[in-house]
Amino acid sequence: MDDILNSEESQRFFSLIHMLQRSAMMNMGMIADGEGMIHFNLGEAKEAIDMLDTLQSRTSGNLEDVESTMLRGIVSELKMSFVRAPAQQKAVDEEKKRQEKLRDTFTSPETAPVDTLIDDEEE
Repeated sequence: MDDILNSEESQRFFSLIHMLQRSAMMNMGMIADGEGMIHFNLGEAKEAIDMLDTLQSRTSGNLEDVESTMLRGIVSELKMSFVRAPAQQKAVDEEKKRQEKLRDTFTSPETAPVDTLIDDEEE
């Protein structure tokens, strides 16, 4: 990215963009937090995306072409991801439930669901 962003000012600007992008992605469950946990807070994600959208409109005409293209691409990708976020959240929640059920099978086998593989009475 240093080759594209030539000035120190441009690099600092995109550090800010990256922070907001990362916040949005983390709150849409796209990346884990520092502790490896997945979170869904679509209100926070929307706020970060709206801030990026505002930065894009307020800096219009003041950015180099490559900077403007990068910012536009980041905002567009985040907006598309935001639309898909509820389905992603549902899939993650279902996987958590499946993992809890599996964990319960090993931690409390006496109450866990049982599948009969061979029925001695059938033979």
